Amino acid sequence: MVLRLRADAFRAWTQLCVQALSTARAEIDALNVFPVPDGDTGTNAYLTFVAGADAVAALPDDVTLPDLVRAHTDGLLMGAKGNSGVILSQLVRAVFGDLDLDAEVRADDVAHAFRAASGAAHAAVGRPVEGTILSVAQAAADGAQDAVESGAEARDVFALAAASARVALERTPEQLARLAEAGVVDAGGRALVVVLDATERALTGRAPTPAAQHVPTPLAASGDDFVEGGPAYEVMYLLDADESEIAPLRHTLDALGDSLVVVGGDRLWNVHVHVDDVGAAIEAGLQAGRPYRIAVTHFADQVARQQGRQRSGRAVVVAATGAGLADLCREAGAHVLEFTRERPVDVATMLETLRGLDAEEVVVLPNNQRYVGLFDAAAKQVRADGVRVAVIPTHAQVQGLAALAVHDPGRDFDEDVVAMSSAAAHTQHGAVTVAVEPGITMAGPCEAGDVLGVVSGDFAVVGSDVAEVADAVLDRLLSPTAELVTLVVGDGADHTVAQTLSRRLRDERVDVDVVVYEGGQENYPLFVAVE
Repeated sequence: MVLRLRADAFRAWTQLCVQALSTARAEIDALNVFPVPDGDTGTNAYLTFVAGADAVAALPDDVTLPDLVRAHTDGLLMGAKGNSGVILSQLVRAVFGDLDLDAEVRADDVAHAFRAASGAAHAAVGRPVEGTILSVAQAAADGAQDAVESGAEARDVFALAAASARVALERTPEQLARLAEAGVVDAGGRALVVVLDATERALTGRAPTPAAQHVPTPLAASGDDFVEGGPAYEVMYLLDADESEIAPLRHTLDALGDSLVVVGGDRLWNVHVHVDDVGAAIEAGLQAGRPYRIAVTHFADQVARQQGRQRSGRAVVVAATGAGLADLCREAGAHVLEFTRERPVDVATMLETLRGLDAEEVVVLPNNQRYVGLFDAAAKQVRADGVRVAVIPTHAQVQGLAALAVHDPGRDFDEDVVAMSSAAAHTQHGAVTVAVEPGITMAGPCEAGDVLGVVSGDFAVVGSDVAEVADAVLDRLLSPTAELVTLVVGDGADHTVAQTLSRRLRDERVDVDVVVYEGGQENYPLFVAVE
């Protein structure tokens, strides 16, 4: 019996992997003693798959399966964190790169894909070590081949590969002395088993028997002797380079340190290495091509933060669009995550930001309806670290400004959250934008180029003139009890519109104050708020 992969099932699988890794994250972090005991393998695997799932979720419903797979594998590659995250991204990339997504998948196709993935992962690692994720990947490939030879169907090949991986995971302490000393299995291998188990469940509906959890014996570590004789820093970056430059890059980096992994293709590469000479590792990337998103971690500092991090105070995290709005939020003391339509904020970035704060209390202002649920998911993870996090469901930038205006870090946390939530909820918000294609709105049909007025998140006005539509939006928002009107001018917008509205309010409503800001937001000539 053959198997045909479907776009909707693939979308569901990406989310299932994220959920499974989220559940196992703390356990995998605790297993992390090799190659360095920095306690982040589970978190890195989780963030890597969140990046892939976010890339898929951002695409419209009618996108084809090959396009979904490409988005997912590119998302994994660009968002890969840590040694195991990079290897996991390569395994997934190789599996789907080997399958013909437009054809029915046979049992031997699955086995071939697993062999291709294992081979690609081994090739990507500078010095492969037995008893790691590589051993588990090889066992999965062997199990898939055995399943084919026994006459298994395509779906069952995945299941038998996962079963073989679970057995191999239990053997990793026999292969690697450091694991045996700590009494644990390999953390990266455990992450791979979680993904394979999720895949088995997605394809067969069966939930595999979970692997036993292993609590490690803490290993002593201090200073730069974090691993005896090992490098002190982890260096990661994305690299834009020709494939011909990768072999020389591997050779150079291999001589500088260890835990080398280079994965990718089509001019997009993810580079990971542990070194003492950070500058030399980055210089090697510059010689090969264009490195970017460079991240350097000092292992000793990382462990010190994880083992005894002192948190204090309260922080506010804001998602903002437009340079002007971002600057306003920073001036108010907030940590800002800037986004645009082309560069949205993903869960991985949210989680990284929240985890990177030294505050014991955090208030989050998503300022976008799409981001509320994502920030909630990130906040749930951070609360497990003992941080108090409140996500105020602001749907508009101007609601965030209103909440920031009443923020008082000297108040009790709950009181501050209530005050900020109340300010946001009592802010009537609207906007003016321009339609980019024909459509049907709550205010009737529109054509490309029509000016649309938004009131409380819904299209309420369709017109042809920005000033007239802005005037209509303001009329919908104004009330007899209004005290303050805030106008935020977008990138390249006509400033006379805001000036005209200000003059009108001064003439007609002397009881209302007016504030105008340069927001710099794209696609919206004007944001309007009434408090």
